[in-house]
Amino acid sequence: MYDLANSKDISDTQRYQAIDAAHHINAFLDQKALNQEGPRVMVKGRGVHLWDSDGKQYLDGMSGLWCTNIGYGRQDLIKAAANQMDELSYYNLFFHTTHPAVNELSERLFELLPGQFSHVIYTNSGSESNEVLIRTVRRYWDVVGKPSKKIFIGRHNGYHGSTVGSASLGGMKFMHEMGDLPIPGVVHIGEPYWYAHGGELSPAEFGLQCARELETKILELGADNVAAFVAEPFQGAGGMIFPPESYWPEIQRICRQYDVLLCADEVIGGFGRTGEWFAHQHFGFEPDTISIAKGLTSGYVPMGGLVLSRRIGAALVEHGGVFAHGLTYSGHPVAAAVALANLDALDKEGIVEQTRNDTGPYLQKSLREVFGQHPLIGEIQGTGLVAALQFCENKESRKRFENESDLTWACRTHGFDEGVIIRSTLGRMVMAPALVITRAEIDQLVEKTRRAVDRTARDLGLL
Repeated sequence: MYDLANSKDISDTQRYQAIDAAHHINAFLDQKALNQEGPRVMVKGRGVHLWDSDGKQYLDGMSGLWCTNIGYGRQDLIKAAANQMDELSYYNLFFHTTHPAVNELSERLFELLPGQFSHVIYTNSGSESNEVLIRTVRRYWDVVGKPSKKIFIGRHNGYHGSTVGSASLGGMKFMHEMGDLPIPGVVHIGEPYWYAHGGELSPAEFGLQCARELETKILELGADNVAAFVAEPFQGAGGMIFPPESYWPEIQRICRQYDVLLCADEVIGGFGRTGEWFAHQHFGFEPDTISIAKGLTSGYVPMGGLVLSRRIGAALVEHGGVFAHGLTYSGHPVAAAVALANLDALDKEGIVEQTRNDTGPYLQKSLREVFGQHPLIGEIQGTGLVAALQFCENKESRKRFENESDLTWACRTHGFDEGVIIRSTLGRMVMAPALVITRAEIDQLVEKTRRAVDRTARDLGLL
């Protein structure tokens, strides 16, 4: 720990590290260990690159936290924020009021969304979007005369945020253990992680088996008591796990049969990540709600939302009366102006189409060429500009390393050394670069990742 009272002889990096240690409890880590190590201090971002306070450059293979979809330093988004601050820096959606920025955003958003959606409740983050989801879905069932439908079904290892409600919807055991979660009225079924849990089943057989766990759980609880099934189209923080193709059609069939709302968490998957505007379009199902955030503003300012189908929106408007909900910054004018500029850029510059037709396929092809025969990699998953490399001890049996989290964490650290930011989750290395990444930058991303994986393999004596 540096002495800030006598800090004339320490560098800017050391000063910021000392302040961080003195005042912050950072996300998902051991703060005491971080204080001893000292965090990297990021000071500049342009395109897909970041620079730290010591001048080292990194290729950001994770779009920040899966959010900087159009990259860093976009002047159009910066100007949109400045112009809106000058015109109307803040107002709210309380007191029978609205404002132009949020209305223009909503008009644009619903031009891009599939036609079954009609309304949105704006929030500040994905966690808040899923927190609002709980109350909104329960209110909907009250309004339509089915007040017993209160229970939410999520998935083990799913992630929906870190508030009390959203962490309950998620199925991460270590998070539940730290907060006496989940709250009542939330239960979980298995994740569609074929590589880990598929056994001797084919992916298609396993996908159906996982989906039918939902039907079993609904029947166990009673369909009259189940409000919604909540899931990410592909699991993000849980390891970038893509379900088998048989999974989502069966999930949708079950939800429709038992009148259970199908709620898609697209906080990571939305706004072009898979090469479609929304990930559920890639997987071919139709949700009743969509939770959005991250790519909505490309991370430039905080904003999220809960998108509602016409069925839900009409019921709440026509028969719901007063819905006692609201957030101070819901539909914030500056956030709305930035989101509108971001959506315009994604659309008018053809960035989503480029992800689907060019850079996405190029990334997926490159990863399979480089890692398809790598001794440490058992599976490669992904589509568009999102991908995962599965570490394994034995490819034939799909045996995973007992200390897989330690190994992927080491690989992540090697990545920082090589100048690339990739993420480790359990036994998988994941990446989700900005959608504006070029083929040349993809080559750099794959090569730097290869070096990190090779270093990890050498640590194990595999190379």
